[in-house]
Amino acid sequence: MTNAKKNSHRQGYRTGEFVVYPAHGVGQIVAIEEQEVAGFKLELFVISFEKDKMTLRVPTAKAATVGMRKLAENALVTKALETITGRARVKRTMWSRRAQEYEAKINSGDLIAIAEVVRDLHRSDAQPEQSYSERQLYEAALDRMAREVAAVNRLHEGEALKLIEAQLAKSPKRTKAAEAEAEVAADNEDVEEEAA
Repeated sequence: MTNAKKNSHRQGYRTGEFVVYPAHGVGQIVAIEEQEVAGFKLELFVISFEKDKMTLRVPTAKAATVGMRKLAENALVTKALETITGRARVKRTMWSRRAQEYEAKINSGDLIAIAEVVRDLHRSDAQPEQSYSERQLYEAALDRMAREVAAVNRLHEGEALKLIEAQLAKSPKRTKAAEAEAEVAADNEDVEEEAA
């Protein structure tokens, strides 16, 4: 039995509001429903992720626990855009470990952490090609960041991407020599860890 309440307010959220769910990014609360599950009444936020063609139901009492949050304030968006113009900070650790760290940052829902991934994995045309997994993580982070920037600034996603790309163009360029040196160091560590 589903009882939808269209214009409800719960836990500081209201229907029609855009929110960030850590594992999926920006979605919109389309309803607040009551459902009976195993004899218990459960109140749920119904969140639509239109781009992913997905609907998620989150118990209202668990919203904070799962990390659901309101959209970032303008100041935080500005800070995220400043973050991507900084110098890339690539750790000299095995790629699989770095990939796990990047994925954790993306799924944290933290806009600044996502901006750090975009900054660290961005490659200009003058830089070497990215590996498939590196490209996938970069695109996931870029997509999450663009969706939130678009929602906060009331832009289309394409306009938000152009804004982010303009900021990335301002970032200091890594030289090919430094890039190659980092790759060799990472490859050597991969070989050393495999041998251990």
